[in-house]
Amino acid sequence: MGSQATVSQEDTSQTSGEEGTPLLSFLEDLMRRRKCRVNQLAKGIGVSHVSVGRWLSGEDKPSTLSCRRLAAYSGVNVEKMFAIAGHLPAVAQTVPDEWPEFSEYMHGKYPEVDEDLVSAFEDYVESRKGR
Repeated sequence: MGSQATVSQEDTSQTSGEEGTPLLSFLEDLMRRRKCRVNQLAKGIGVSHVSVGRWLSGEDKPSTLSCRRLAAYSGVNVEKMFAIAGHLPAVAQTVPDEWPEFSEYMHGKYPEVDEDLVSAFEDYVESRKGR
């Protein structure tokens, strides 16, 4: 089963200096989750605090190298980071025509998983749905 992707128009409309841009939201969320300040974020990704300040103010956007560092630091994949920074159009996942059965998905993703374990997990999920 292949995944389909389409370019999301609203995600590509970031302009420099615009309030609430994906980059600003991403950086604020990252600093909140990491409980760090601008200088700590800058040190963590290996750039100056002035650079991070310019990103936060919308005066500039991270270079592709800084995007790679931000991706590694935050755990976001590089392509998504490039899109957040405005280097690439954002790619939105579309819903597949038909979702695979859980056991089909598990065996495709993890071929070594035993069928008994898959059944036990399915039973557990079904029991939790009723709560």
